Amino acid sequence: MTPRTLLEQDRYWLYNAHVPLSLFLPKHCPPTAKPDSEKLVQVDLQIEDGMITGICASGNRLVSDSNEVYDLKGGQVWPAFVDIHTHLDKGHIWDRSPNPNGTFEGAIAASVQDSHLYWTAEDLYRRMNFALKCSYAHGTQALRTHLDFRGAEMEVTWEVFQTLRQEWQGKIDLQAVSLSTLEQLCTPEGQQLADRLAEIGGILGGMPLMNPNFSRQLDSVFSMAKERNLDLDFHTDENLNVEARTLYHVARTALDYQFQGTITCGHCCSLSVQTPEIVTQTLDAVKAANIALVSLPLCNLYLQDRQPGKTPTHRGVTLVQEMQTMGIPVMFASDNCRDPFFAFGDHDVLEVFNQSVRIAHLDIPYGNWPQAVTTIPGKIMKLPYPVAIAVGLPANLILFKGRHFTELLARSQHDRIVLRNGKPIDTTLPDYAEVNPY
Repeated sequence: MTPRTLLEQDRYWLYNAHVPLSLFLPKHCPPTAKPDSEKLVQVDLQIEDGMITGICASGNRLVSDSNEVYDLKGGQVWPAFVDIHTHLDKGHIWDRSPNPNGTFEGAIAASVQDSHLYWTAEDLYRRMNFALKCSYAHGTQALRTHLDFRGAEMEVTWEVFQTLRQEWQGKIDLQAVSLSTLEQLCTPEGQQLADRLAEIGGILGGMPLMNPNFSRQLDSVFSMAKERNLDLDFHTDENLNVEARTLYHVARTALDYQFQGTITCGHCCSLSVQTPEIVTQTLDAVKAANIALVSLPLCNLYLQDRQPGKTPTHRGVTLVQEMQTMGIPVMFASDNCRDPFFAFGDHDVLEVFNQSVRIAHLDIPYGNWPQAVTTIPGKIMKLPYPVAIAVGLPANLILFKGRHFTELLARSQHDRIVLRNGKPIDTTLPDYAEVNPY
């Protein structure tokens, strides 16, 4: 029996698996399985009918029939990924709409022009579906995408998203967030958009910008969300401007409104250049308002501090270690892929985690950081089940050959095995000709 055939059975054991301690639900790590210096625990996992039905310390459970055992030889097992901040509508347009100067302003200009020229239903469907194929093959089980709210393209984009959400049901749980300025949301069209989001289970979002009307705009958006029981997701301070404090004002408004919904804020880059006093004031407010934060280091590293002939000195990552120390939920996500905001990327959350560890020095120790692309975003997205390792959870797992973190993060793990409901999926990535036929 081949290994893949074994994994296609309804009942089998995964032997000698290393699992990060932080990825177990409480009380589901066997007490006899002791974590090593990297907080990895070696266990055996029983899979039956698509569920995890048993966990024990490796070597404590013997199975006489070798056809029921898949030996990972110390390779790591993670729950499938959750990618909580993406832009599927913009993705994979670099070939036709590049960003010649690599700046944030250049990215916006190229993206807007591309939308006016090319965003038909067929074009959006082809690119967004290609992105989902990549995500699924790499091991993503849930994904949130921001969708632009502008012009005639908006209606087409949202229709395509709803079509894809239906077609991918059971494979990837999809959520959509509106993306616009707050000024746009404070219009009759913005009110209509909020009504639509409430109907389809979407999330109200936007890009707050410091301006004389900012306080009024925030009040209006929070009122809209509260009236419709909508969660919020903002792009905050995606710059290196020491005066940019939209994150702080979002937190203060949330406290003023006693907002009970979930609030997610992405980027938060200006914190990296602000004074310790400002940082403390902002993060205290974020903590009090129960806001979850998403760092997007790959895209920010690409765009920020880019000047001709100058080597960048800012790393494009917010203060994730300080946030985690305070107990603020911190996540990492793909953001843009192969578009004017980021010329690279393949919707692989392992690559995102890998690069985040290197950029933000999240090793020595690795601690709870594996939760930042699994458990925490799964909770923020309000998925119907915890994204973790525990008896009674779906066997939506990724099997890696990398045993310790230095092995897991040294190679791409292109030979990973992705299990959905206990069965291996086809991890063949789609050919680029599908998204760019010329």
